[in-house]
Amino acid sequence: MTNPADDPYVTHRSLLFTVAYEILGSAADAEDVLQESWLRWDGVDRSQVRDPRAYLVRIVTRQALNRLRTLARRREDYVGEWLPEPLLTTHDVAEDVVLAESVSMAMLTVLETLGPTERAVFVLREVFDVPFGEIADAIGKPAATVRQIARRARLHVAARRPRVQVSRSEQQQVLERFLAALHTGELQELLDVMAPDVVMVADGGGVVAAVLTPIHGSGQVAGLLANANRVGLETAAVWLNGAPAGRIDFGGEPAALSLELVDGKITRIYIVRNPHKLTRIHHPAELTR
Repeated sequence: MTNPADDPYVTHRSLLFTVAYEILGSAADAEDVLQESWLRWDGVDRSQVRDPRAYLVRIVTRQALNRLRTLARRREDYVGEWLPEPLLTTHDVAEDVVLAESVSMAMLTVLETLGPTERAVFVLREVFDVPFGEIADAIGKPAATVRQIARRARLHVAARRPRVQVSRSEQQQVLERFLAALHTGELQELLDVMAPDVVMVADGGGVVAAVLTPIHGSGQVAGLLANANRVGLETAAVWLNGAPAGRIDFGGEPAALSLELVDGKITRIYIVRNPHKLTRIHHPAELTR
């Protein structure tokens, strides 16, 4: 009798989840895609499958693309800014630089600006190094077309991704300063750690209170955050999406916070308050390439 643990789907599940999550930006939707993919895999004649890993990636990619096209229409009606679903991660994710960057809030936000096919091609090629021929099979386009899509997507992402690589230690230090300033609500301490042109983006999804459009400028952002301290605010440093981040309690309502830095100053702040997107910040997600 075959041990279920030896099934290729089980063996590669964390990889498949990572692929689906990066294409979708949502852990909940990624899990749904994995369930749909399992049903399809369960009906396959395994003796005809030469490379189970590639076959499973193909199934997951197709299901993720179908869901992404549906979600694109839903997100047009989303209340306020839409941000990716944050994941609690371990230090192991941070040790894989390519993986950590690919699941960062900054990168996932950039990937949101790609079309569904471009996003899938970019993720499969640039993150998971899937051959063009296999990507072509997954998305149903000729390999030559896939190469063109990959090039366009790479240029698009390169023009929008953070240009300065920041060490994890520097990110940790700035995060701790920021969380301390956030906890005390001291306006000047908040200003000291931000770049003048900092941007804050919040996602409440219409479920909880959150600014509906990005806030620009250190004065505006610091003033808003200092005022938020009045409701009673608790902070804790955690690792989210492969980087040092924060977990915040706004008067009993949780939030996840991620930062982008340039030259030791915060240039972008992401705050996810939508409770439907905070179910994965208590138990580490298994991500792998």
